[in-house]
Amino acid sequence: MITTANIEDIRHQVNQWRKQGETVAFVPTMGNLHQGHITLVEEAVRRADHVVASIFVNPMQFGQNEDLDAYPRTLADDQAALVAAGATLLFTPTPEIIYPKGLDNQSYVEVPNISDIFCGDSRPGHFRGVATIVCKLFNIVQPDIAVFGRKDFQQLMVIQTMVEDLSMPIEIVGVDTIREASGLAMSSRNGYLSVEEKQIAPILKQVMDETAASVSQGKSVQNAVILAKQTLIENGLKPDYFEVCNAKDLAAPQANDRSLVILAAAYLGKTRLIDNLCFER
Repeated sequence: MITTANIEDIRHQVNQWRKQGETVAFVPTMGNLHQGHITLVEEAVRRADHVVASIFVNPMQFGQNEDLDAYPRTLADDQAALVAAGATLLFTPTPEIIYPKGLDNQSYVEVPNISDIFCGDSRPGHFRGVATIVCKLFNIVQPDIAVFGRKDFQQLMVIQTMVEDLSMPIEIVGVDTIREASGLAMSSRNGYLSVEEKQIAPILKQVMDETAASVSQGKSVQNAVILAKQTLIENGLKPDYFEVCNAKDLAAPQANDRSLVILAAAYLGKTRLIDNLCFER
């Protein structure tokens, strides 16, 4: 696997593959890879001749008092995992390479409406940072396919909307959430959890399962959500949001909506957990 921080190196290699009629899949990450990331790479390997991965902790998507400086960086381990999974090219730029004018003078991409709710409401500017870096990476790599995890359900919808709105010739592939044996969604931030918190964290998934079951059985969405938040609080989690939405546009569900998604975020100590669950009513 080739590792480079140079944009021209990436473009040259991808152009060489294109001249040979070969396809390219792309998996952008912030590093500190776990099995969820590796599953994305493995899916990319199945879908294209070559897989490009990137590792970049994007400062534009972190707000004030968030964990940018503390975010774990494990490049050597990540490289070994990517090689084993079948990646052929790794892009590891610095902020100075990606944002040479600095964040304050950088053009940005903003996806309206869907970026303003849930995580967008809790973390102002977050999805502007996500859309901008993903757009920029797409322009650098120019892949045929890009693979993302469905754990970040709203993020995936933001990216899908951006690609559609800006007529990007890229197929966006979503891969189901990979979970630990306890049911906890795998995340780089799980490493922040204490041993005791690691025992409590799976309750978020359990409450989502219970909520989906009760709504599917006819319980009102409003009452199910109230109960879910109470249960989380009683078990030591502090809900940021917990809502049942239409899975197609994240709007409040109407009586005849069948495809629904639970979007959830909760603090456990200093760690912010996010998760989601799609289900049919």
